[in-house]
Amino acid sequence: MRESSNVPAPAGSTKKAPPARQKPLDTAMPTTIPCPQVESLDAILPEEPLLMMGAGPVPIPAAVAKANTIVINHLGGTMVKVIGQVKTMARYVFQTNSKWVLGVAGPGSAAMEMAISNLAWTGTRVLAIKNGFFSERMAEMGRRVGADVSLLDVPDRSVASLEEVAEAIRRERPEIVTIVQGETSNTVCNHQLKDIAALAKAAGALVVVDAVCTLSTMPLEMDAWGIDAVITGGQKGLSSIPGVSLIAFSDAAWERVKGRTAPNAHWCLDASLAENFWHNAGYHYTAPVSGVLALHEALRLVCAETLEKRFARHLKCSVALQEGISALGLQLYTPEACRLNSVVGIEVPAGLSPGDICGHISRQHQVEISGSFGLPIVRIGQMGEQCREHNLFRTLHALGRTMVDLGVPVDLPAGVAALEKSLSSGARAAVAPR
Repeated sequence: MRESSNVPAPAGSTKKAPPARQKPLDTAMPTTIPCPQVESLDAILPEEPLLMMGAGPVPIPAAVAKANTIVINHLGGTMVKVIGQVKTMARYVFQTNSKWVLGVAGPGSAAMEMAISNLAWTGTRVLAIKNGFFSERMAEMGRRVGADVSLLDVPDRSVASLEEVAEAIRRERPEIVTIVQGETSNTVCNHQLKDIAALAKAAGALVVVDAVCTLSTMPLEMDAWGIDAVITGGQKGLSSIPGVSLIAFSDAAWERVKGRTAPNAHWCLDASLAENFWHNAGYHYTAPVSGVLALHEALRLVCAETLEKRFARHLKCSVALQEGISALGLQLYTPEACRLNSVVGIEVPAGLSPGDICGHISRQHQVEISGSFGLPIVRIGQMGEQCREHNLFRTLHALGRTMVDLGVPVDLPAGVAALEKSLSSGARAAVAPR
């Protein structure tokens, strides 16, 4: 029988009496979280919409905005037809006959991680051609999946020579080579992409290209150039919404994806699982239906314009903007020989910070432009709907007025005149995209 706790201890026992019970501290907490007081979006957003002229996201056409308000069954017959057309149109934009086009519920960086995490794993030899922030991001993703990553570190505002690339390939014997077509962070264009891809393919490596800011703004021919994976985001050249991206794998890349022996550690980004939705009309996860519909309309508008006319529009507008900026008296950041047309970098005048300029132009002129990851520049985008002549005049005037307000001597009439002259005469052939 269990003894009662109040039985006295025998004489001479060293057993101590139990401590007296103490009243518990008052630690009671509220049983509910109070409902917060919040402001509506109407109160938060500016009365006049901002003109999005930074490095992304970009303005979206009305058809894209309308599609983004619609929700349908992500596994129904209507969605199957939409997905089929998205893949067909994407093949045109990627310039590939490959079957293996997939959508990604995430930003362009998620598509980047899908490419890297499906093609590389522990011990995979990866050569990353690093021009700046985003090309380094691909290298970091490779390191995180255990790949043996080597860098070809290119000085700022320049591109790797073919000799340097060839030597790095001979030295490292990579299974995968990663490169950006346009390094958004410092506005450098790897204009020898086609030749670099050929060097990599000749050595037996797969080629992964970040085309987040360049796809549909300048030529990229996936099949003809021998590229094995191309990634892009919806929110830049395609003029769709952020958060839904695209990736295309070559047959050789897809064979590597399907032949790996260990599963991808990223469940949502596992291309073999994504295949079930994008190619078998089955379930992977609940797709971002509205975003896919928006992407469909964005691609439809690209196809309606045609790539040739779209490339010409982007070149004409970007060159005109560059000439207007130069005529203001400001310095473009990247040399013309490797200058990216999709995003234009401008040196920040002495005594100012990128934040000074971006903040003023936004508050006073309702135009948004971008700084850049610690570099002394501001960036103006020329992607998709940004490349409209009325947007250029408003943006250049706002930039000039901002400089005047901040004490920088610029020639605003000369800048606007140069913009008008360039738009009237067309883009110079000397800086046509390679």
